[in-house]
Amino acid sequence: MIAFILRRLFYGILVMLLVVAGITSIIFLAPVDPAQLTFGQRADTGTIRAKTEELGLDQPLHIQLLRYLSDISPVSIMQETPENKRKYHYITLFGTGNGSVLVLKRPWLRESYQTGRPVDELLSEAVPSTAILAASAMLLAILPGILLGILAALYAGTRRDYLVSVVSVFGYSVPSYVAAVLLALVFGYYLGDYTGLNIQGSLFVLDDFGEWQVQWKNLVLPAVALGLRPIALIAQLTRSAMLEVLSQDYIRTATAKGLSRRTVVVRHALRNALNPLISAVSGWFGALLTGAFFVESVFNFKGLGDMTVGALLSFDIPVVLGSVLFTSAVFIVINIISDLLYALADPRIDLAD
Repeated sequence: MIAFILRRLFYGILVMLLVVAGITSIIFLAPVDPAQLTFGQRADTGTIRAKTEELGLDQPLHIQLLRYLSDISPVSIMQETPENKRKYHYITLFGTGNGSVLVLKRPWLRESYQTGRPVDELLSEAVPSTAILAASAMLLAILPGILLGILAALYAGTRRDYLVSVVSVFGYSVPSYVAAVLLALVFGYYLGDYTGLNIQGSLFVLDDFGEWQVQWKNLVLPAVALGLRPIALIAQLTRSAMLEVLSQDYIRTATAKGLSRRTVVVRHALRNALNPLISAVSGWFGALLTGAFFVESVFNFKGLGDMTVGALLSFDIPVVLGSVLFTSAVFIVINIISDLLYALADPRIDLAD
């Protein structure tokens, strides 16, 4: 198992390198000057040139890429200077000559062009809201999706099955941002006096005394908007998996032994239909982090998505790269966890292969 995890981590690191290279290339080729955006349209040429040199944007693409990879790497070679010590907080392993040292450090995601704050600090503020939103949406989707899928499988070919299929197709066909707009309009605006829900609002808000408060009601509509499509997917996958399992010989044998229908469905059929569900839940949880970008914009929900969209509009390269790297890392970790869950759910799967 350890060898499997290490192998998947290695592949994950390669994926993240490709992501960094791709995003850096797109930014380099884009006809936008981040230094110009930092100071505004009235900045003089000399100031913009100095800022461009400071940010290293005057260097060729491969130099920019190598420098960024050196910054985010936990092991790096750099000049031993007070400025580097202050920025990287590294531990010197040994010297390499000419004032350079091999160091062990925390990955440095650089600083925002617009605010000057460290990107990891911005992520630490934005990620909790998005993580809570994604987890809430997935929790709202799992139980209804599984129940609908079981219902459709047990009553296959009946009106109940057709109704579940129609609802699932409709739910899957509606984009999250469209569902977000409709929910905000209906339950936040027209029915706001009855539901008590806001059209827009973040999970963490400042009160009149300057203290952070948690507004759980602002989580309801974004979570529902994000959870509609996973409900449809989980319902369809559960139905397909349950129909296949219910046709197996051991299910007929369990029924013939006199076991109750509930025992057969829950203990025997559902347990053996979990693998596609694990795949769907793990994949969709990572996808919800990116799908939350649009939903957060609709509800003005201050999280990772709202921060990334703002960084894209202002061409804040370090924030965009930091957000993309974090999202990629989440996908990689979730895929590894899902593979481990496969092995736990199905002993026939050997991770050593």
